Order: sequence, then structure tokens, then C-alpha cells
Amino acid sequence: MTLATIGFDADDTLWQNEAFFRLTQTRFTDLLSDHAEAEHLHERLLAAERRNLGHYGFGIKGFVLSMIETAIEVTDQRVSAQVIAEIMAAGREMLAHPIELLPHARETVTALSQTHRVLLITKGDLLDQERKLAQSGLGDLFDGVEIVSDKTPTTYATIFARHGSGADQAMMVGNSLKSDVLPALAAGSWGVHVPHGLTWELERADPPLGQTRFHALPDLGGLPDLVERLAPNYHK
Repeated sequence: MTLATIGFDADDTLWQNEAFFRLTQTRFTDLLSDHAEAEHLHERLLAAERRNLGHYGFGIKGFVLSMIETAIEVTDQRVSAQVIAEIMAAGREMLAHPIELLPHARETVTALSQTHRVLLITKGDLLDQERKLAQSGLGDLFDGVEIVSDKTPTTYATIFARHGSGADQAMMVGNSLKSDVLPALAAGSWGVHVPHGLTWELERADPPLGQTRFHALPDLGGLPDLVERLAPNYHK
């Protein structure tokens, strides 16, 4: 077997992301505590996010719009301009938050970039993802960067064909079973799950037990050894 190309997810695989959403959601809950209980607000916000994915896509801007929509709903359209302004300010703070690399991210991408074609494959807002990549200091290590609206088997098949020798000689690494692993496996790639302590509800899925190309690691530190075991002696 030949493993020529390795794709990395970005958010919560290479750097922190969900933690900032959770902090902002707590702030949102506090702002509307006079109108709804925290659990009810959480359910209404999640429903709005699910409903709006097709309109706004993934990322902070869609999250902010969903918070504003939820605030309007739970207050029967009486939400104050001040609360909306604070929600928007929280979103701007998220968009400006410094990057925090996760353990082993830099050394793992650096090591594998010496032997394999490495790609960054992430979904979300274009400007925000470009900002985070620039701040991460990892940009020069990637042979290609793809910022997509969603991750499907077709997405991975197209990207791995464009940047490499096809999905069957590629691996996708990420924290989301739903977005990073399952569609990559469906495209014929290896899929490696590196779980993060926090997972957005809309990214949850069951592990594909029994799939020969599925692997799970506790962190990115074990990835170079896994790559060597699966397809030894490959060098780009």
C-alpha cells in the first residue's frame, strides 16, 4: 500500500476552536437569563444553528447570526439593541482571538511534511480560516490548502485527486468523525480520528468499527508512527 498524501483538519485538530464557542455561548446564556433557562436556550440555539447551516455555512459568523435569531425568538421580538450589540461584540472577539496550537501539532505536521504531501482541509468562513492559518505559523508546511463549505466523500475525492494520486493513497486526520473520518473513508481514504475534549453536537457520530482503514489516536503525537506502520518507506 502507498500512502502519499495526508490531509489535516484545522479547528480542534491543529488548534483550539470549540472552547471559544462554549465560552461565548455561556456569555449568551447570561445575557438572556431573564428570558429563558440555560438548557432551553441551548436547545433553541442548536436548532437555529442546524436550521441555518444551509444559509450561513459553518463558522463564527453563522453562529453569531443564529444567536441573534435565537435572542429575537425567546424574547418574543423584544430583545434590546444593547443585547444584540453585545452578541455582535462577542463574535468579533472570537474572530480576533489568538491561535492556540494543540499538543504535537507543529512537530507532527513538520515531520510528515518531510516525507509526504500534506494538505490542510478545513471548512468554515474563508477569511477567518485564512487568519487562523496565518497566525498558526504552519502555513508554509502545507503543499495545499482547501477551505470548503462542507466535507463530503466527493469533496475528499476531488481534493485528493487534484493535489495527489487519489483518495486511495490518501489519509484524512481530524477530530470530527462526522466530517473528517466518515466521508474520507467513504471516498476510499484512510481516516484517523484524533478526538478533542469538546465536540459540537452537530459533529457527533459513531465510530466506524470494523473499517480496516479507520484508526484512532489519543493525540497527534502518535501519527508519524502510525503512518510508518501503514505504509513504510514512502518519501515524496
